Formats: sequence, structure tokens, C-alpha cells
Amino acid sequence: MKSYLKTFFHFPLTKIIVGLFVCIAASNVGGMLSRKILSSTDIDSDLQNLVSAIFVAAIALIVYFLMFKFYEKREIAELSKKNIVRDLAIGIVLGAVLQSLTIFVIYLFGGYEIVAINPVWFLILPLTFALTSAIVEEILLRGIIFRISEEKLGSYIALLISAALFGALHLGNPNSSVTAGIGLAIQAGLLLGAAYIYSRNLWFPIAVHFAWNFSQSAIYGAAVSGKNISKTLITSNIEGAQWYTGGSFGPEGSIQATLFCSIATVVLLMLSHKKGHFVSPYWKRKAEPGTE
Repeated sequence: MKSYLKTFFHFPLTKIIVGLFVCIAASNVGGMLSRKILSSTDIDSDLQNLVSAIFVAAIALIVYFLMFKFYEKREIAELSKKNIVRDLAIGIVLGAVLQSLTIFVIYLFGGYEIVAINPVWFLILPLTFALTSAIVEEILLRGIIFRISEEKLGSYIALLISAALFGALHLGNPNSSVTAGIGLAIQAGLLLGAAYIYSRNLWFPIAVHFAWNFSQSAIYGAAVSGKNISKTLITSNIEGAQWYTGGSFGPEGSIQATLFCSIATVVLLMLSHKKGHFVSPYWKRKAEPGTE
């Protein structure tokens, strides 16, 4: 009976379901508790949201680390401190550059106009959303779904699965569409998965994800996946054809965003291949000489 239970709980799909449930539940409970505690203070509401976001992000990271350390009986290398500063820095630069190129194309077509420059503290609200979405989504999509799928199905299939799920999860966003979901799956889903394969840690994709969202909303004042944020450093007016502005969904729905992110994805995958970071499906590993 013990062996059957062990087999069941270590089956990849079971691990994914358990991991998602525990991390989502812990993040939601942590968010509710922190907001309840902070609501009884005199702290500004935007700062309350930021503190709550930092708490939720920390809870998600700690719960993921402890759960899989116990569950899989291993060192959690994907959250290792090794090269963390380098990976965070490169990821932030990459995400910001890709977003800046996307906005620059809109500007070249005459579709981007700066309406106002707002106070620096207007960065707090978009920082809150960018921080939580980057950390929590990367833990769920790359840390759990991609990583565990990759163990059995290999890097390529796991990459396609996690990218498709990433796009599908955004179909319920305001002003979304099937086209926007497919675009997100290609540009962000594949890019962030490739970032994980290349770095073999979660810090790099977290940084890319954070910088993309933060620069898009906080700096350029654009909608993020169909959601408009009320306070941003720059208040902008974005108008023009949907193919290069993304329409009401935001620049992520533009063709150039998909193009630029696809180029970055290909480069990361080529570098990953060169470094030998790809994992073969289990049926190919079984067929290799010297493996069971």
C-alpha cells in the first residue's frame, strides 16, 4: 500500500496539482491576512498594497521552497543564490529593452504620446502588480508546471504546454481575445520558459517578467494584458491600428511585441542548446545506452 501511495504522490500530474494548490492557497491566505492587518493601520492605501504584495511574494517563494524540499527530497537549485544578482540584472535589462522596443515602434507610427509626467510615488501601484504577477506566475508556470512536466516530457514539450497555459490563463482578462492569448503564449510563454531553460533558475524569468510588466505600465503608462493602472509615472495616449498598438489589450497584443520576444526566445534557446541545458523526454532517455 505504501509503494502505491508513494507512486501516486510522485506521479508528475499529482505533483503539479498538489504544488499549484498549496502555493495558490498560501498566497491567497497570505494576501487576505496581510490586507486585513494593514487595513487597521494609518498607512497609505498604495503602500498597504505594496507591503501586502511583498508579503505575498515572500510567502509564495518560501512555501514553494519548503514544500518541494520536503516533497521531492532535494536541494531547490532553481532558487539558489548562485549568480542571483547577475540573473536578476540581465533579466531586468532584457525585459525593459523588449518592452521599450515595442513602445518605440508605436512611437515611430505616431501612435504614442506623453500626456503628463507624474510624481515618483505613482510608481508604487504598478510596482505592486508587477511584483506579485512576476513572482507568483513564474513559481506556478515555470517552477511547477514547466519544471515537473520537463522531467518526463522533456524541454520542448514542457515549453509548449507551459506557454499554451500561460496564454490561456490571460483569455479571461479585460479586452482579451483568442488572438491576444495566442500572442501572449508565443511572446511571453515561450520567452519565459526559454529564460528558465537557459538559466536553470527562477530568478531570470522572474526578472524578465517583472521588467516587462513594470516598464509597460509604470514607465510607459500602457495597459498590461488588458488592465489599465490608475497611477503611472507617465500618463500616455496610445492610438492607432491594433496590429502595432495592441488596441485596448495593450502593447502585448501588437505584432512587434511577438516579433521581438520571439527573437529573444530563439537566441536563449540556441544558447541553452549550446550549454547542454535541454532535457530529453523519458522515452528517449530510456533508449539511450547506459540508462534504465
